[in-house]
Amino acid sequence: MFSLPTLLQTLLLLNPAHWPGAVSSPTDDSAARGGHGEHGEPGHKEPHQDSYSTFASEFLESRYLSDEGYPFPTAPPVDPFAKIKVSDCGLTKGCIRYGKPGCDAETCDYFLSYRRIGADVEYEMSADTDGWVAVGFSSDKKMGGDDVMGCVHDDNGRVRIHHFYNVGQWAKEIKRNPARDEEGVFENNRVTCRFKRPLYVPREETLVDLHLSWYYLFAWGPAIQGSITRHDIDNPPVSDHMISIYKYEDIFMPSTAYQTFSSPFCLLLIVALTFYLLMGTP
Repeated sequence: MFSLPTLLQTLLLLNPAHWPGAVSSPTDDSAARGGHGEHGEPGHKEPHQDSYSTFASEFLESRYLSDEGYPFPTAPPVDPFAKIKVSDCGLTKGCIRYGKPGCDAETCDYFLSYRRIGADVEYEMSADTDGWVAVGFSSDKKMGGDDVMGCVHDDNGRVRIHHFYNVGQWAKEIKRNPARDEEGVFENNRVTCRFKRPLYVPREETLVDLHLSWYYLFAWGPAIQGSITRHDIDNPPVSDHMISIYKYEDIFMPSTAYQTFSSPFCLLLIVALTFYLLMGTP
């Protein structure tokens, strides 16, 4: 162990101000006398005047240390668009899938999810198109007088969220857009987006209160210079019952290609043909 005199000598050697021949500067003297300037203001030491090593250490401190003296945490990598999770469907969010049985947000013809976040509802949409994808809130399962939210892929490659109102079969864009925290991406010939919208809104014709249940209209199609055109299919799908944002369902709706033997009319036709073949012709 070091003796006290030896330890004091070591500390003196480590302090450049006590090296032989070292002279303190006037600035150092004034700072030591009280740390105040001539007018009572805090004394200011001229930065980086001693050596390059002092400058380097001060630079590193200012760059990597917070005000409390602790290192800043490393920022996590930024994901430009987090993929839609279908594993949460029916559990922490509601989902509606239209297309091939077993499809997900990246393979369905159309996909929509919804979940409550505080006073907002978050929607995620995706469709097999290079133009636009939308959801409409209807009271009667028919187009006309519907509040519509759409994600449109423009000519600059961006996906923007728009607010529309169905006037008959025509969608009119509304300047008042309730969407916020919007995200969108166009990849693999799919338009995908995510946005939030207030749960409660002032009473207005073009906006519905999402705390009420509505039929959901699903549509998608091409866009020209950032403007939507007619949807891809003549009769866009619609939910068979009113959707409540308080009930997280996982609904699958087979697309036209997979409805051949699932509709009541087709089943009735099969029964009639079977009866005709069994009975024979007179």
